[in-house]
Amino acid sequence: MHIFKKRIGNAYSRVANALGSLQSPLLLAIRLYWGWQFAQDGWGKLTHLSRVASFFGSLNIPAPATTALFVALVEFAGGILFTFGIVSRLVSLVLFVNMTMAYLSVPDDRVNFSHILSNPSDFYGATPYTYWFAALLILVLGPGSLAVDTWLARVLTRESPEWQPQEKSKSA
Repeated sequence: MHIFKKRIGNAYSRVANALGSLQSPLLLAIRLYWGWQFAQDGWGKLTHLSRVASFFGSLNIPAPATTALFVALVEFAGGILFTFGIVSRLVSLVLFVNMTMAYLSVPDDRVNFSHILSNPSDFYGATPYTYWFAALLILVLGPGSLAVDTWLARVLTRESPEWQPQEKSKSA
């Protein structure tokens, strides 16, 4: 019985390690796909600002023209940064808040957001959901090893001098 348990444990470890090695490629795929979607949506808003501002006005959002420009820039620039994994967690936080506001600003989506526990299919069926969830994943899990952030951290860590403890001065 002990050998059986050990074999099961070893097999589980091998499978877990193999699946764990897919984490960074999965995070890269999320960043590439949803970063591109954010950037495209932001670009669409930038090129149709008057329509977006009118829509925001219909939702009684304050300063609809300014808000439309701000949201468009957040989505466009944030999508590009998200894609490449540059300041990933900060960008993810901004995009997550942006999508939360999208949920809460549109009456139908606001109702869907409130159904997060009572009727989850309404929540995840709403338009902002996949954007919201992609931003949440990168915010919590980070960009993975295949990101500019990770590369920069390696370069900066490699080039900075190792910490050296200060020698205590000898008092006589």
